[in-house]
Amino acid sequence: MTSKSSLTCGELLDRAVSRIAGDTARLDAELLLAQVTGLSRSGFRAFPEREVSAPLATEFEDLVEKRVQGMPVAYLLGHQEFWSLPFKVSNSTLIPRPDTECLVEQALDLPLPDNARVVDLGTGTGAIALALASERPGWVISACDLMDDAVALAQANASQLELQVDVFQSRWFAGLPAGRFDLIVSNPPYIASGDHHLGEGDVRFEPATALVSGADGLDDIRLIVSEAPDWLNAEGWLLLEHGFDQADAVRGLLTTRGFAMVESRKDYGGNDRMTLGQWPRKGALHAQ
Repeated sequence: MTSKSSLTCGELLDRAVSRIAGDTARLDAELLLAQVTGLSRSGFRAFPEREVSAPLATEFEDLVEKRVQGMPVAYLLGHQEFWSLPFKVSNSTLIPRPDTECLVEQALDLPLPDNARVVDLGTGTGAIALALASERPGWVISACDLMDDAVALAQANASQLELQVDVFQSRWFAGLPAGRFDLIVSNPPYIASGDHHLGEGDVRFEPATALVSGADGLDDIRLIVSEAPDWLNAEGWLLLEHGFDQADAVRGLLTTRGFAMVESRKDYGGNDRMTLGQWPRKGALHAQ
């Protein structure tokens, strides 16, 4: 779809809103037009008669077409806000979700030392690790991801935000430098391989490796729970995000492995979406 002549901001937005499905159609259209023109969303409202050149109108309408096809706005913009921080995003990683901020809140509420050693497994954009670093500059924070593109993206976000987080290429614990942590935090893949949600909405465009984890969605969580005690200090914590219907199973995995203080916590929608446990002092072998 192309523009034959100059159109106004108001005309372009109205045309876009009529094509984009969903409750956020107006917001999506304004964000895309702001990206193309460099104008503010408030400017569109104040001056809807402002003209947009034909080349920019074409660029905007090409983005609108991709949005109509379902491409997430964050991928089209190349950035997404998380924890009030601007993150670069790409289709090599998941888009940071607002509910994952609850995971950050839970981590910040834990009774950890001022110089806590923390690792974020499967970091993606680096959102969790960097949000924690922005709040706890005394913590020594590491992050890892299996995918080279994700590692590079997280490193770029750390540099852009001027926050100190060491990012490694690693499949969970396999490639981490030796050491123990006071907190292991992760938002791992947790969707079952046959889940119908994989064919709906934004997740259609997100990498399956960051979403799918076996027939019941728990393969990666099982591995993390199994190996975490070898990497935790005595009285260290494991904090996991998981699916809305997986809390019972994850609590069972933690309890069976020997974790204490096992609890699930709710996200902004009131769903049990996070589970945590503490590795007890008497059960931690070779604790530092």
